[in-house]
Amino acid sequence: MKHVRRFIPSLFLSLVHVCLVQANYAPYFFDNGARSTNGNMALLSLSEDTPVGTHVYTLNGTDPEGDPVTYGLAYEAGSRRYFSVDKNLGNVTLIEELDREKEDEIEVIVSISDGLSTVSEKVRILVMDANDESPEFINTPYIVQVPENAPSGSSIFKIEAVDKDTGSGGSITYFLQNIHANKFTIDRHSGVLRIKTGVTLDYEKSRTHFVIVVAKDGGGKLRGDNKVFSATTTVTVNVEDVQDTPPMFIGTPYYGYVYEDTLAGSEVLTVVALDGDRGKPNSIHYCIVNGSEGSFEISNTTGAISVIKSPNQLKKEVYELKVQASEVSPEGDVSVYAFAMVTIRVVDLNNHPPTFYGENGPQNRFELTMYEHPPEGEILRGLKITVNDSDQGANAKFNLRLVGPGGIFRVVPQTVLNEAQVTIIVENSAAIDYEKFKVLTFKLLAIEVNTPEKFSSTADVVIRLLDTNDNVPKFSSDYYIARIPENSPGGSNVVAVTATDPDSGLWGEVKYSIYGTGADLFLIHPSTGIIYTQPWAVLDAEVNSKYNFYVKAEDADGKYSLAEVFLTVLDVNDHSPEFNENIQEKTMIIGSPVKIEAIDQDAEEPNNIVDYSIMQADPANVFDIDQSTGEIKLKSYIRSLDIIHNITKNKDCIWSLVVQAKDRGSPSFSTTAVLKIDITEETLHKGPMAAFLMQTKDNPMKALGVLAGVMGIMVLITIMISTAMFWRNKRSNKIMPVRRIIKKRQSPQPRTVRMEWLKFKRPSNAAEKFVVEDDAKSLHNENSNNNIQVVPVPPTAPLPPPPPTLALKGDTSGYRVPTVSGSLTPKFINKQLKKRGHGSAHNALVSELKMKFEKRNAAIGEPHI
Repeated sequence: MKHVRRFIPSLFLSLVHVCLVQANYAPYFFDNGARSTNGNMALLSLSEDTPVGTHVYTLNGTDPEGDPVTYGLAYEAGSRRYFSVDKNLGNVTLIEELDREKEDEIEVIVSISDGLSTVSEKVRILVMDANDESPEFINTPYIVQVPENAPSGSSIFKIEAVDKDTGSGGSITYFLQNIHANKFTIDRHSGVLRIKTGVTLDYEKSRTHFVIVVAKDGGGKLRGDNKVFSATTTVTVNVEDVQDTPPMFIGTPYYGYVYEDTLAGSEVLTVVALDGDRGKPNSIHYCIVNGSEGSFEISNTTGAISVIKSPNQLKKEVYELKVQASEVSPEGDVSVYAFAMVTIRVVDLNNHPPTFYGENGPQNRFELTMYEHPPEGEILRGLKITVNDSDQGANAKFNLRLVGPGGIFRVVPQTVLNEAQVTIIVENSAAIDYEKFKVLTFKLLAIEVNTPEKFSSTADVVIRLLDTNDNVPKFSSDYYIARIPENSPGGSNVVAVTATDPDSGLWGEVKYSIYGTGADLFLIHPSTGIIYTQPWAVLDAEVNSKYNFYVKAEDADGKYSLAEVFLTVLDVNDHSPEFNENIQEKTMIIGSPVKIEAIDQDAEEPNNIVDYSIMQADPANVFDIDQSTGEIKLKSYIRSLDIIHNITKNKDCIWSLVVQAKDRGSPSFSTTAVLKIDITEETLHKGPMAAFLMQTKDNPMKALGVLAGVMGIMVLITIMISTAMFWRNKRSNKIMPVRRIIKKRQSPQPRTVRMEWLKFKRPSNAAEKFVVEDDAKSLHNENSNNNIQVVPVPPTAPLPPPPPTLALKGDTSGYRVPTVSGSLTPKFINKQLKKRGHGSAHNALVSELKMKFEKRNAAIGEPHI
């Protein structure tokens, strides 16, 4: 029994534990409200312009047991998938472009799962509008028929446009383009098109109007920007004709004539009237109101006026008829009308036209031969022309005129009654040009003035021209530009000039010649105008690349014209670059480059552009050269003499380079030079004299010039002091005693200073390079070309004070002079090189100083032994 009691509690606890283990609660979403960006996507709204790929929402939920959850999105069958979700993070991304106008709500099934249980919810996402649609006109095209008598301000048409957007983006306003130029206005809200107030339409002036209407939406946001869209359309307004214009007579004024042989019932003339309303014209009815006196009648339909009496029964010479034209509507109603006056004159019969006569009777062709360019106002006396009309009165009155090239001749008289002698006068002498017209042909026309028949007759006037030398040879151009290579041989063609003289015969033949300061090397063929070089001519662009001279074209009478020839001699690469020396010596201070230069004598680029390169170096791979400037410098890793000594055992550090200078011409030329470079370090103490010596080491003339300038200033000061003392003594009233200044002669010791002041004790260490040798060897220049040029002594000036005596101690070790570069001679080409001694740069410096002081002692007149 005890065992049974113990077993029951333990069994109950086991059952409770099993039930707790098997229980599982489903996960759920957080419901964070409509404006939340995470939760279950309930009440989510998105703008249709949201870019694809945007993170739009975060699904968020939890599991009561704390198990990890995953998220999912599903759609109903046939629905478009707009979103994707990260199943672990719940991030929802837009993957399809939204369009509210096609789908304004999207149903999505969101789910959350803890692995065992899945909870799904159907949510609706609202698609919000963005202003992405433009207005569209409906029921186009717009064609409107409007009667021309439509009152101003009346509505004629309503235009309608729609915009699929909502809100302000879907509201539409209307307006017209060129509102000031057309006759219409539009209501900006309703789209009703009206005729402007105070404006009427007129079919007779304009039958069609084209009105451009613009529909614009109210604007709205699109991808963050405020956008306004618009559309345009054209409204065609056709104006309909209305009977509002009276008839109009065509061809007024009207004149008619009745002659002595006219038969009764003959038509005299016809009047014509048209309805002013051309769109729907009415028929016209004619009638004579007054003035006919029973002698004339008119056809009611055609407007033809006829005489109903014979001419001998007419009592008046002139009849004035008043004719009325009335419009008759299709219903037979007579509406508006108009009047016209018709003048009918009774005249005798005109049966004789004007006739031209020559010396031998009637003639219709007259000829004359004359030289071109006669004086203006001259009468063509060779033409004997008479004109006559045998009728009487108005029938015998006619006009004369010349028909042909205008403005050349004029005819006198211009109006003739019965008969006249015809005179033709020159009016434009320049137009009577043989080169333009060898024969001038005119029609001499005589036509009656006031007769209905307008009888006329014509005669041909033929004028044959003779040539004169009235033209100057003219070049085809005022100047000619030519080019010729400088290596062209003598007799080469340069350019062909062309001049023409339109005169005939010998006057039209042109002879060419040239002259001018630039024409010495050239010849011209006298008849063809071909310019070529003299057989012996040698062109050189480096000497002269531009020539200009004049060419002359002359005819047989000496008339001529000039043209200018500009000739350019084209450079040919015929010079090689040249160094100023084939073998050069330079001193290079570590850190500073040295420069080598070659000059190409060609005249133009690229023939005279020189590129530099190192062809050979001993040792190699130590120097770099600037291709354009020729500057040579050490490699960047060489910064001291110690590095150089590690490269070579040559303590003097004199290295040789073979430098090539090559031009850029075609073909290209090149030349080489040997450059010996002495490399030193700048150990000179910093001071004005040291700086000056370093600056002038390659230009000794600059140092001598500065020295001469200092001496000149001292002489000028001495002269000014002496002059002032002279004028002071001259103006003084005191008589000064004559004083004899006895200058004490200096001891002979300074005479030895000339050569001894720079003589140092020869040290046993590296300073031995600075010992000055008093012989010719110490005077060689830096480049060792054995050509020492003695600097000319400046003109003798008043003596400055003598230099101080230099006392040298015999037991001193001598001045230590650092190694610098210096030269007292300009550079010459192809100078023989002298073998360098040890310490050549130091000897050059010392030699330079010694020569300076020697010249100075010579200038101040130091006494010699």
